[in-house]
Amino acid sequence: MRWALVKVVLAVSVMVVLAFAVPLGLVVKEMARDRVFTNAERQAAAIGPALAITTDRSMLERAVLSTQAGSDGRMAVHVPAAGGAAATDLGARRAAVSDIRTVERVGRASISAVPGGFTLLQPTALGTGVTAVVEVYVPEADVTRGVATAWLVLAGVGCALVAGSVVFADRLGRRTVRPARRLADAAQALGEGMLGARVPEEGPPELRAAATAFNAMADQVVQLLDAEREFAADLSHRLRTPLTVLRLNAASLGDGPAADHTREAVARLEREVDTVIRTAREAKPRTTAATGAVIGCDVGEVVRQRMDFWSALAEDEDRAVRVAGIGAPVRVPVARAEMAAALDALLGNVFRHTPEGTAFAVDVHDARDTVIVLVSDAGPGIADPGAALARGNSGGRPGSTGLGLDIARRLAESTGGDVRIGRSVLGGAEVRIRLGVAAPPGSRGAGGAGQGRGVRRLGRTGHRRGRGDRVRSSP
Repeated sequence: MRWALVKVVLAVSVMVVLAFAVPLGLVVKEMARDRVFTNAERQAAAIGPALAITTDRSMLERAVLSTQAGSDGRMAVHVPAAGGAAATDLGARRAAVSDIRTVERVGRASISAVPGGFTLLQPTALGTGVTAVVEVYVPEADVTRGVATAWLVLAGVGCALVAGSVVFADRLGRRTVRPARRLADAAQALGEGMLGARVPEEGPPELRAAATAFNAMADQVVQLLDAEREFAADLSHRLRTPLTVLRLNAASLGDGPAADHTREAVARLEREVDTVIRTAREAKPRTTAATGAVIGCDVGEVVRQRMDFWSALAEDEDRAVRVAGIGAPVRVPVARAEMAAALDALLGNVFRHTPEGTAFAVDVHDARDTVIVLVSDAGPGIADPGAALARGNSGGRPGSTGLGLDIARRLAESTGGDVRIGRSVLGGAEVRIRLGVAAPPGSRGAGGAGQGRGVRRLGRTGHRRGRGDRVRSSP
């Protein structure tokens, strides 16, 4: 494209230069000719007064020698015979006799070609009624003097204009081709999997618009891939809930080859799930995918449903469980499945990272514009809460992928809330999920866990599961 533009500009500039230079060169040649013959006419006219006064040969010779052409031997005077006086010829005659006679008869100046140049024949009327002819010789060199130089100057200017247009076209082509080549290279790099490939938004307006569209498309591709990785990681993390059930059921099988094989298979499956989570988590670059509008859910109902499942596991491991704040509906603008996934992730962390017999609690606090869900335990706590909130950081817990807290964090941030980690009243870790709620004024009063809520205690009851009983899976 660049060389095609240069060739087009070259052809156009050459045609324009020729269209102007050729006529201008001819004009220069004609002007040089007119200048020489005008000078010859002026010198011939200088003899006219002398001829009008006298035809004496000596007087005419002095008049001829007073001119530049006469002193150079390039002027001649031809006076025809009249009134008994003989004809007078001064100077060297170069023009043909017939041409001189024609000028005498017609009485009009003319130019005749002679060997080595031209002659100007200027008629002058005398008082005797005859016409004298003044002949001025003009050499060929005088006619063309300065024309070659002018033509060289014109040729140089024309070549400079053509070269300048070619250079300008080359710069313009480079300015156009370079962004196009960068766009092509970036598209190829993106196709090869380099998701960070972007195009500088420079060049002509059309290419800038194309670069902007390409960068927006690349960002969208990264967001879609990132969302896919997030979904894969979150989905894999959700598998930990049934894996916990399998692990507890496998632990209750007792001894024997079949039980050992089952426990080994469950452990292998759990390792594979961890590998999937880590692989999806380590993929880069990472951006937050946009989410669409979701239908809200009742936090109390979700907590009640999930605690029906987790309380069975807690009873099997001899854990004391407390649930508060789920007596009245508490709606939040998040999907039911997402709320359940975040709660399962936090409760799964309690079962995985605290020893058996460790108590835990789930509290729901309904304020005017926020809903707070607290998941606390009586375990050893989290050594580095700030690091644990970073995606992919386990906070120092062995066997942790660091994804559970990230699921809760992204859920809270989608509503304008946040997640914080601290020490619970039970002595262990406390994860606080603050969910933003766009509630109309007066729809809900500010209150704590006990305001309008029933407190439900699960855990140690009259019926205790034996270690050999099977734990039911999540509905």
